[in-house]
Amino acid sequence: MANQSDSAAPRIDKNDAGQVARWTREFDVTEEQLTQAIAKVGDKAADVELYLKGSRSSTNADTASEAAKTK
Repeated sequence: MANQSDSAAPRIDKNDAGQVARWTREFDVTEEQLTQAIAKVGDKAADVELYLKGSRSSTNADTASEAAKTK
């Protein structure tokens, strides 16, 4: 039997612009960071959040600044 709390966990639809906007705001990350996190750990919001928190070796402002430079 599937774990009900797992099936009720919020998931991120990376193809839904509204959801992408919401989760990038909530996690304070860029769309690229969110997409990379989903590719690594799946679309469960809790897993994405843990991955993003654990993968930050610099501040998000530094990362966003670097991302802006490469565009």
